[in-house]
Amino acid sequence: MALLRERPAAAPAAGRPAPARRYGLALAALGVALAWSVHRLLPGVPMLTAAVVLGVVAAHLPRLRTLVRTTARPGLSYAGKRLMRAGIVLLGLRLAFDDVRALGWGTALMVVGVVTCTLLGTWWLGRRLGLPGDQPLLIAVGYAVCGASAIGAVGEARGSDERDAATSVALVTLCGTLAIAVLPLLQGVLGLDDAEFGRWAGASVHDVGQVVATAQTAGGAALGEAVLVKLMRVALLAPIVAAVALDIQRGRGRAAGAPRVPLVPLFVVGFLAAVTLRSTGLLPQAALDTAHVAQELLLAAALFGLGSAVDLSALTRTGGRVAALGLCAWVTVAGLSYGGVLLVSG
Repeated sequence: MALLRERPAAAPAAGRPAPARRYGLALAALGVALAWSVHRLLPGVPMLTAAVVLGVVAAHLPRLRTLVRTTARPGLSYAGKRLMRAGIVLLGLRLAFDDVRALGWGTALMVVGVVTCTLLGTWWLGRRLGLPGDQPLLIAVGYAVCGASAIGAVGEARGSDERDAATSVALVTLCGTLAIAVLPLLQGVLGLDDAEFGRWAGASVHDVGQVVATAQTAGGAALGEAVLVKLMRVALLAPIVAAVALDIQRGRGRAAGAPRVPLVPLFVVGFLAAVTLRSTGLLPQAALDTAHVAQELLLAAALFGLGSAVDLSALTRTGGRVAALGLCAWVTVAGLSYGGVLLVSG
């Protein structure tokens, strides 16, 4: 009698997510809807911040924890990586070359100096503190450039462990959320007018949504300055990711037969192309508004996925060192930004 052979499972149809991935994507979509609802009820809480927090909560609720860590994990990991790339590409449509020129070379050099010093200083301190894996680098780019988006971009280029990225996102999100409440209280104490406060918020707060929430407390002039300065920091994401990819390529080049990685990842090319397209002025405002909504939704889904990978019990093992690094990085970027704003304004 012929032996019966088990048929291999059919491959998923092209363009459709694998069944194991659908559960996680559906859960991420639910997380985005809840994050949007939180933002609507509490406008001072950015949707992206709410998405990270909800992801962490989902990973630790007794009835959801098993689902998040098993059945839904492939889809949540997919959201944290692939949807993050798409969101970063669309983020480029918020920046135009004319916006950078309008701020002047003094402000541009100030931003480059703050980002460079914060990045290198935080990275060095994280390694001295003995943080594991890529956490020192990911935390450094999160504080220096644009929060969770930068962590996702650099983590993708390095192929970082998902837990390292999740821990870094949680720390940077916490400090950025605290900045929304703390920085407005310091405006009068530090003697900053509204425009100067906006530039300070744009140069020191991490996520774009957190920058908006912080700067809007001082009015429209502060908000406009803050967004422009913040987007200048976002523009530095491309050369930083390219430098990381080049470092990996050189390291792998020393190993025989090691696969090569692209010098500039495809999503970074897409980000630069989006900046260029925005700078042409060809896109109508309606298209830019639609792209902005899509970018927020994609990044919210990605951050929910990253938040769901946070393991608070594991975080406690390095919690003191992580908190120390976060506090030092926060003081560094805020102090450097304040000094830079005073220097440029004077």
